[in-house]
This record gives sequence, structure tokens and C-alpha cells, in this order.
Amino acid sequence: MVERLRRKDEEAFGALVTRYHAPMVRLALTFVPNRSVAEEVVQDTWLGVIRGIDRFEERSSLKTWIFRILVNRARKTGARERRTVAVDDVDGIGGSDRFSPDGSWSQPPVEWADDVIDRLFATSVAKRLRIAIDELPPDQCQVVTLRDVERLSAPETCAILNISDANQRVLLHRARSRLRRTIESEIGGGDHATAEP
Repeated sequence: MVERLRRKDEEAFGALVTRYHAPMVRLALTFVPNRSVAEEVVQDTWLGVIRGIDRFEERSSLKTWIFRILVNRARKTGARERRTVAVDDVDGIGGSDRFSPDGSWSQPPVEWADDVIDRLFATSVAKRLRIAIDELPPDQCQVVTLRDVERLSAPETCAILNISDANQRVLLHRARSRLRRTIESEIGGGDHATAEP
């Protein structure tokens, strides 16, 4: 792919845009105040990719390199836009016993039966979870988006966001704790399972 991009292969570039544009907009939104600014940041990032591909040294994956360019541009733009960031509410996060040292659930969220009503309910929970991710403090949103939505590794996430591994783990834990509370509030009561057919 890198060689094709260096040869100015438009089809390769188009495939790259198709694959990464939406995740890049999602990540940019965690730094800037609105979607139109996020789209501008992503467009600027694509220009940076085109202009910089010949200097890409392949010390990281192409995806990590692209996302790092995006984060640098988004941070600059976000600072310029003077975005107001809400103070992180650490009260009631709890749940330190809910995750194992590797970040996986110690106790998974409540399972539910796989019938039509429950699948419809799962769609509702997924939508609510997407909203909850967007409502996280920006640094938590960035980490959980890269780790759990984009499925990047911890080292890739640290490289993209220029944060330590310890900081990444704390942010991921806090984000997952908040998201777990969202899941539990949606399914924990089991109200959907007791509904009459």
C-alpha cells in the first residue's frame, strides 16, 4: 500500500480514505468542537498523508502514522478553537474490581437470551453506548475509541496520542467503567427480559 501511495496510485488512496475516514472523524471529534471542524481536520490530515508519504519511514504501521498526523492536527485545531472541556467527574467511577490487570472484564455484563426482542434491545444498547462514548471526557474518549472501537493495540494508542502506557491504562479503565455503568443501566434491571410477548 505504501509503495502504491508513493506512486500516486489514486485507487490505493481511495481505498485508504474509504477504510479510515469515518474512524478519523470520530477521533477528531474528541479534540474539536463540531463535526465540520473535525471534517476539516481529517481533510488536512489526508493532505498531510499525500505530501508526507515519501518521508514515511515505516517505523510504525501506516494506520498508526496516519492517526498520529490526525491527532497532531486535531490538537492544534482544538487549541485554536478554544474548545471548552468539562471537568472530569471522577466521583462514582468505582469498579476497580470489575477489571482484571489486562483490562478485560472480571465480571462480564449481564448476559441476555438471543431472541428477537433481545436483539432489538441490543441494537438500542449499542446506540446508547455510542452516545456514551461520545459523552466521555475527551482523553478517555480518545483512548477507548482507539483501543475498543478501532481495535488498536496499547503501544499503537500510546504512540498516536503521545501518552505513557500507564496513562493509557488509567484512561481506558475509567472509560470502560463509565461505559459498563451505561450497559448496566440499560440491561441490568432485566426489564426487557420480563416483558410480555
